[in-house]
Amino acid sequence: MPVTQFMPIDNDLEAKILKLLAYCRASNWAGYDPYDAVNSKAFAALPFLNSRLPRLVLTQVLKRSPINIRRLLLIPKTQNPKAIALLLSAFLKLSRIGVPEAGDLVELMIERLIALRSQGVPYWCWGYSFPWQTRTIVVPRGVPNLVCTTFVGNALLDAYEQRQDTRCLSMAVNTAEYILDELYWTDGNSVAGFSYPTPHLRNQVPNANFLGAALLCRVYKLTSELKFLGPALRVARYAAAKQHADGSWEYGEAPSQRWIDNFHTGYNLCALQSIGRHAETTEFESCLRRGLEFYRAHFFREDGAPRYFHDHTYPVDIHCVAQSIITLLALKDLDPSNVVLARSVFQWAMNHMWDERGFFYYRVLRFFTIRTPYIRWAQSWMLLAMSALLCESNVRVEYSETPDTTALVEAC
Repeated sequence: MPVTQFMPIDNDLEAKILKLLAYCRASNWAGYDPYDAVNSKAFAALPFLNSRLPRLVLTQVLKRSPINIRRLLLIPKTQNPKAIALLLSAFLKLSRIGVPEAGDLVELMIERLIALRSQGVPYWCWGYSFPWQTRTIVVPRGVPNLVCTTFVGNALLDAYEQRQDTRCLSMAVNTAEYILDELYWTDGNSVAGFSYPTPHLRNQVPNANFLGAALLCRVYKLTSELKFLGPALRVARYAAAKQHADGSWEYGEAPSQRWIDNFHTGYNLCALQSIGRHAETTEFESCLRRGLEFYRAHFFREDGAPRYFHDHTYPVDIHCVAQSIITLLALKDLDPSNVVLARSVFQWAMNHMWDERGFFYYRVLRFFTIRTPYIRWAQSWMLLAMSALLCESNVRVEYSETPDTTALVEAC
């Protein structure tokens, strides 16, 4: 009878994961965020400052400052639903390969997501734990947005698929109904999308559209509800058509959104892969392959440092580090050398962005490093990326009494 063993190849990686997990636990899963400036109690105490320009200025100052002055500005640390969702997905991965403590935290993360749902909305949906100022509007605290909601929905589906928790499936299906009922729109012709960042704004942002479409396709696969599939594919086709001939996508269609960056491109690629798998279609395969070729060619230095933008290196952002690892591992079947590159990215981050107190820095700039330990932007993302890397580093060895029948099979 075959015997199954799990062989952790990278014990140092597991040790770093446990150290980062301990940091997040000690922080009660809460922290600051690059975009939480409007959460400052100073705006309530000094109403004359509470307008678009001061909010924008303070947001940019705090993002770019090497010194974290949020405590002085009375900005509280918060639990963010997106961070909790990323942690849930990470803990599910780690529990699957037997990492101590991870399994016990899965239920806690699910309960936190239940508690953090957006209020006053008859659907399961989520928003950020702080108000945030875009270039045009301020989005109030807790107002649901598509990107946050899709990450939570996917984490709940991860929990359902691994643990058969029907409560998680029910919430995720209702989340898909929210996206379909409240966010999906079309002009009746070729244009289709999902409203973002609020339900009344019809901005065309490819990564948000792909993320929404991918979640609908995943729910369709699990429920066989055709109502989710048609709109998902219509939106995905519109967003895919915005890909340039070189394989890139600009962040959005508005004149102020014409940049090309690492992690949003990673979102696009992972979502396209998910759409193809769950909708059982190959129509996006050429789009995916061109996108991966552009991604590998433009977003990585030879030493493994991931570029934020496609045409220059700095800043090196920890979110780009994490999404690079996740994207490269997810698409390893298209290019096996992705695994080597993902490890190179991780090693660069450990050499330049890891603090031995158990957390990752925010950004490396040309002349200095911003060491603020953000929970959503940095720690939760890196815990998920490192969990994916640890799964890749583990093999399941199935063997019988005959040595030459030994087979190696991936654990994750």
